[in-house]
Amino acid sequence: MMKTIQNEPAAPPLLDRRDERVRHDDSLTGWIRGFIDRIRSGDLGSLPVIVGLAIIWTVFQALNPVFLSSANLVNMLFDCSTVGVISLGIVCILMVGEIDLSVGSVSGFASALVGVFWINQGWPVVLAILAAMAVGALIGSLYAFLFNRFGMPSFVSTLSGLLAVLGLQLYILGSTGSINLTYGSWLVNFGQIMVMPDPVAYALVAFAGIAFFFSSYRTAARRRAAGLSSKSVGGLVLRAVIITVALEAVAFYLNQSRGVPWMFGLFVGLVIAMNYALTRTKWGRSMQAVGGNREAARRSGINVSRIYASAFVACALLAATGGVLSAARLATASQQAGTGDVNLNAIAAAVIGGTSLFGGRGSAYSALLGIIVIQSIASGLTLLDLSSSLRYMITGAVLALAVIVDSLARRSRISHGRA
Repeated sequence: MMKTIQNEPAAPPLLDRRDERVRHDDSLTGWIRGFIDRIRSGDLGSLPVIVGLAIIWTVFQALNPVFLSSANLVNMLFDCSTVGVISLGIVCILMVGEIDLSVGSVSGFASALVGVFWINQGWPVVLAILAAMAVGALIGSLYAFLFNRFGMPSFVSTLSGLLAVLGLQLYILGSTGSINLTYGSWLVNFGQIMVMPDPVAYALVAFAGIAFFFSSYRTAARRRAAGLSSKSVGGLVLRAVIITVALEAVAFYLNQSRGVPWMFGLFVGLVIAMNYALTRTKWGRSMQAVGGNREAARRSGINVSRIYASAFVACALLAATGGVLSAARLATASQQAGTGDVNLNAIAAAVIGGTSLFGGRGSAYSALLGIIVIQSIASGLTLLDLSSSLRYMITGAVLALAVIVDSLARRSRISHGRA
């Protein structure tokens, strides 16, 4: 008697399984589970700095209600922009696992060059600014040459540069020691009083929200095409709407006082441009590869020397740009420009914001978040009329904590095979 053979149910096609995985990742439970998994594996992102910033703001607001007033926040954004641009260059050099200790001196030298060329020599202000930035790029090229040609450690070359460039700054300023910039000029107004009109601020925020959605949508489309899990369109729209509404609320609050500074808008624009370069271009992926493993990057065909050179040049160029903004903010070029805590704050902002000291991991947004943390501490202590010694101690403690978190996260990534 012949037995009837019954066919087993066919397995669902691969496309259906992939769709189920996509739907699972889109659910709230899947998102929470993925978030916890990333934290356990050491992928902390900006979470530590956001939590720290919330604590700092809560404490200072409780001690002085003026701290989170719109007027104080506007002043804080003006002050963030100068050192923030310098810190953005530090992010570039840390990405490849190196360091630049001369960014403060380069910024001070650039501000001195603007004063000498513009005020003393009578150059057009735009030409003076471009010349100062070109000198900054030239200094970065010299560091790159010493590093690539002679293997000089960046710590040593930039420390030498710190002293040499500081000497040049003192030399060109001469016995007077300072040069006052022209009040009422567009450069000084840009650094002190120029803010966006309310409609412009709202329009820029709306444009940022739209750009965020389309960027996320393109990323999700590429992941779906590759058979990977991705966010749903509805989820992307919701995230874009939440971000846009939050930023519009911030712009509205700042507009209750003077408004959003144009100088801070320039800083944010540079951050967005650098983030695109680091995440969406071959150069940015090469930067991460070189910082993660130099030899592996070389064997994969990356021109390692050129990547290092670009990092040094970008760092020095942004330092010079920050020096120009500092001169505009203070309306003067002096021997004190770029000295004091400028150098350390720029480096600390990048590290506190989440850029790894070990290379290969970081984000342009680290400079933005980190400098807001540092400037919040400075502003809060100033409002409380406390000694600057406390600012140094608190900033040092926050920096040490950030490095500890980075080290622990790196160990966790190694143990989970994600380093």
